[in-house]
Amino acid sequence: MMNRLHGKLVGAVLAGAVFAAQGAATLVVPDENLSFKNEIQIGIQRGLNWLQQNQNSNGCWSMPELPAMTAMSLLCFKGDPAGRFAKDEPAFIRRGYAFLLANVKPDGGIYHSNYVTYNTAISMLALLAANRAEYDPVILKARRFLVGLQSDFGEPGKMDTPFDGGIGYGSRYKHSDMGNTLAALEALYYSERLVKDAPGKEPELNYEAAIHFLQNCQNLPTHNKQDWVSEDAKDLGGFIYYPGHSMAGGVTNAATGKVSLRSYGSISYGGMLSYLYAHLKSEDPRVKAVLNWLNGNYTVEENPGMGLEGRMFYYHTMAKALSVAGVSELTLKDGKKVAWRRDLAMKLLNLQQRDGSWVNESNRWMEKDPVLASTYCLMALEMAAKGL
Repeated sequence: MMNRLHGKLVGAVLAGAVFAAQGAATLVVPDENLSFKNEIQIGIQRGLNWLQQNQNSNGCWSMPELPAMTAMSLLCFKGDPAGRFAKDEPAFIRRGYAFLLANVKPDGGIYHSNYVTYNTAISMLALLAANRAEYDPVILKARRFLVGLQSDFGEPGKMDTPFDGGIGYGSRYKHSDMGNTLAALEALYYSERLVKDAPGKEPELNYEAAIHFLQNCQNLPTHNKQDWVSEDAKDLGGFIYYPGHSMAGGVTNAATGKVSLRSYGSISYGGMLSYLYAHLKSEDPRVKAVLNWLNGNYTVEENPGMGLEGRMFYYHTMAKALSVAGVSELTLKDGKKVAWRRDLAMKLLNLQQRDGSWVNESNRWMEKDPVLASTYCLMALEMAAKGL
């Protein structure tokens, strides 16, 4: 089926070029990506169809106690490169937004009971994507809520612990981690337009402290002096989940007994993205170091350092980080350049299930949930398509 479709699309492109040449005496060079773009759009449409068919009757997707799942589904529809849902909101999308608004709490957070940072931040992104003025007060209150979650564990106002400046799962008395800090930084970054005309009137995140936390999660001895920092070139520049803990584990030096923590893919893309959201420039040595690690560890077969675990989140953070950074090609260890958008899109199309969904064979971080896996992959595919 796909091969026949590919042939028809290529034929249509060539026929159009010939017609133009005959009619205007000018050869029109066809877009070499046109056939592939159409294949990607078909994959996106299949994924969106599956999502629409699997919405719950109350407007949510997957588990009602995790409104972020609904928010991510809405982001997929709003991010469709065809633009069909940019302004038009069918009844099922309106039900999704109504479900999110039903989870708004008096403190400004958008959550059911747990994972308040993650749920609030992702819900903010979905509300921002709607581009509706009536949502602005909800977004602003949620923004204040996230700013209030920034950690300060030691002496108030001083960055005297590695965890200061980050954000955790929802209490300033619980340690910061890269996942929640990334989610919060992203929501704050994209909601800045709502506060830019009112400087000083809205509480603002301490970005210097946020960067302090981020660099304390990076394997970069020039900026991070903690004992666990790896001096192995294989880890240089990459990230771990929080100070002192890597999901990829560590390596013990037999002679000294030192345990060095290993960098891994998904959270290293998250680290680069977090630096950019915290307004570090791409020329900053910390940003350049993580991009160098990502170049050297590039693959679409797995989550580097983690295998299949967290692979769908890896695809999502890869597409988002490289898009935000404006990177079109990566340079591999052997010097070969790779156009990551085409590479990633092809992999995602090959992984798509017959019904249009995606699922990870590893259930780590809930990636056997087809809604979660599908939204990660759909957003990655949409971002890749927009750059082709």
